[in-house]
Amino acid sequence: MDNDAATRRYRALFISDIHLGTKACQAHAFLDFLSCHDADRIFLIGDIVDFWRIRRGVYWPQAHNDVLQKLLRKARKGTDLVFIPGNHDEVVREYCGVRFGGIAIERNIVHTGADGRRYLVIHGDEFDVAVRYAKWLALLGDWSYTLALWANTHVNAVRRLLGQPYWSLSDYLKQRVKRAVNYIGEFEAALAAEARRHGAQGVICGHIHHAAMRQVGEVLYINTGDWVESCTAVAETKDGVFEIIRWGHPHQGLRQEPETRVEELEAAA
Repeated sequence: MDNDAATRRYRALFISDIHLGTKACQAHAFLDFLSCHDADRIFLIGDIVDFWRIRRGVYWPQAHNDVLQKLLRKARKGTDLVFIPGNHDEVVREYCGVRFGGIAIERNIVHTGADGRRYLVIHGDEFDVAVRYAKWLALLGDWSYTLALWANTHVNAVRRLLGQPYWSLSDYLKQRVKRAVNYIGEFEAALAAEARRHGAQGVICGHIHHAAMRQVGEVLYINTGDWVESCTAVAETKDGVFEIIRWGHPHQGLRQEPETRVEELEAAA
């Protein structure tokens, strides 16, 4: 384990959508996050390596290699690592049920919280209609997202010159465009229904790059977000409290405090 006294230790960490192999991946921010956080069990919930993008041309700087090496080092030192492949690293799904070098590869898994509640852990692309039934549409969406990130880079370069904070175009569109809002709501409802089917009281997923923690009926829906823009992860404390950690975009500064805690949701209910 990391011996840094400043490292914050959790019962479990849930991380998804790092997208190693892409220029948009915030590998340095993720390495910084790992140096300050550790857990008995780490769930890598899909799209860790972006094979879709790698097929179009290899981009693999040293920082991306460092991420994999750091995760493997944690596994060697005793951290229980569970990898649940997503649609961008779906080539690994043929190895589900196998353990490599201390890393268990699973299609999905049920995590039991410290309080005994069960949480279905799954990437979530199975409940994305475009990915499931029209892969060409999913690829088009991926291209559009890449274009939005490109535009976002130039917009924020101007904003930095003007002394203004980082602003996410894709997040703005998700929040403002009615169809995107409806899509997120339908995705959450579908994942909540799948959790109920597994006899779970919660679901922890990724895929849509939108960190969230909310009650969907009787199911606690938790989305880990991503490490392309939002730089977020989900953690379970030793007491069984779940929280979203928003580590911050490189232009916003790092080391931010947990943003949302499950106990806050219960108090507001």
